[in-house]
Amino acid sequence: MMSLSRNASLQSLHTFGTEVRAAAVGTFHSAQELQELLALPEFNDQPELILGGGSNVLFLRDFDGLVLLNRLGGITKIDEDSQHVLVKAGAGVGWHELVQYTVDQGWGGIENLSLIPGLCGAAPMQNIGAYGVELKDVFVELEALHKSSGTVKIIDREACQFGYRESIFKRKDSGQYVILSITLRLSKSPELKLAYGAIANTLTEMGIDKPTITDVSQAVIQIRRSKLPDPMKIGNAGSFFKNPELSAVEFNALLERNPDLPSYPQADGRIKVPAGWLIEQAGWKGRRIVAAGCHAQQALVLVNYGGAKGEDIWQLAQAILADVQEKFGVALQPEVNLIG
Repeated sequence: MMSLSRNASLQSLHTFGTEVRAAAVGTFHSAQELQELLALPEFNDQPELILGGGSNVLFLRDFDGLVLLNRLGGITKIDEDSQHVLVKAGAGVGWHELVQYTVDQGWGGIENLSLIPGLCGAAPMQNIGAYGVELKDVFVELEALHKSSGTVKIIDREACQFGYRESIFKRKDSGQYVILSITLRLSKSPELKLAYGAIANTLTEMGIDKPTITDVSQAVIQIRRSKLPDPMKIGNAGSFFKNPELSAVEFNALLERNPDLPSYPQADGRIKVPAGWLIEQAGWKGRRIVAAGCHAQQALVLVNYGGAKGEDIWQLAQAILADVQEKFGVALQPEVNLIG
């Protein structure tokens, strides 16, 4: 059932857990309920925000508008052949729930994306990725409601214009669509990707020499839990910054000054360097400013130790951005979406 609450707290609806309020919060379980909420005349002149799991947002202040909670469910196999299956998931399904379901079925392709927080509807907006895999690698299409026209459109992989933590939904079409479902193409005979990060070493430590997708998923879960704070215990949104991608000239100049700099060559010739390494080398890892801080185990994660405001966390982020720019000449960019 559709629901609507006015002057509602958002503290429990986003993983930073800061105390902010919205003029109203509406919950929808179908496209029809969403259309009914969007048609409410009292919100015609107010901003709208689609909020899934709230795991990649930072509210800088109260939201003077309508927050819409996407709760569209369901996971369905819609097609298959001898090598692949097409799986459709509602935008309100938890991302890790989808990963676990597909791994249990023996369908490979997203096991490296285990334990990423948030809902399926946010996955294409961010082109989520981890450990050498991105959503675009398995993405087929999505269904989305165009808010101004009220029509449901099918948007395929090419039209999404995926980039590194980017899509058309964060650029030209920002705020124009509400994602209803996603469809992925997964493999019945998956090719495991073990080279990125600590996956191979973790599998060895687990005593596994012939891993399955289940083993890879468990290794990723173990790594993430060892490095990243649980948002149920300490407020955070996972990686706050994107890993910068440098040209060969920029990278070589940086490497000359920092011989221990880790790097990951990309298909387009650019080189990705870990933002967490830069932040740690700049001396921010574990630093705390009142109730906001840089996590002691992973410098890429900013945390709310309790009582921090969104502006406190953003001021910390800006200080880190300025310091990394000064020390390394690298301009970091936030991965978290700023609201307000």
